[in-house]
Amino acid sequence: MSSSFLSLAFLTSTAFHPNRFQHSKILFMSIPARPSQELAAYITAVIAQIPPGKVATYGQIAKLAGLPKHARLVGYVLKHLAPGHVLPWHRVLNAQGKISLSKINVQGENIQALKLIQEGVVVLNNKVSLKQYQWQP
Repeated sequence: MSSSFLSLAFLTSTAFHPNRFQHSKILFMSIPARPSQELAAYITAVIAQIPPGKVATYGQIAKLAGLPKHARLVGYVLKHLAPGHVLPWHRVLNAQGKISLSKINVQGENIQALKLIQEGVVVLNNKVSLKQYQWQP
């Protein structure tokens, strides 16, 4: 397998016993260790479309980018954005509507929450109502 891919093994089971797995199987999945510029472009293109006052989840973005089940890849791309980018990164939340990023300003306030509030999104305890604010393209 190429060094540019990570091989992940998942052990699944229908019945768990403390000493053994019954009816278990190992699932293998390969994902890019570092996303290509093409994959990153798909992800950033989707994020760029999220309108002010709306949010999307990592998984939703991955699916819309044609990369279902690769939500962590979205996080990787966001983490490695170039300085000075204009992508609305603050509109991306986890599957529960919680703020995952922890960029804090000098006053100790969460920058992502502040940006969302400025756009009219209600943030309570670092969580947003996906029913109310989730982007539906």
